[in-house]
Amino acid sequence: MKKLAFVFIIALSLTALNSCREKTTGEKVEDAVESAADDAGDAVEDAADEVEDALD
Repeated sequence: MKKLAFVFIIALSLTALNSCREKTTGEKVEDAVESAADDAGDAVEDAADEVEDALD
């Protein structure tokens, strides 16, 4: 029983440590690219709305 509890505590500790790690440079770049793509998509939608409004 003690062995099972010990394994459980170790597993939880490893999970907690893994989730608290800092992002790598690659992950930061990926997040920045996704953010830029979202912003560009929003700008295109806004421009399309303005063109529609101007044509009406």
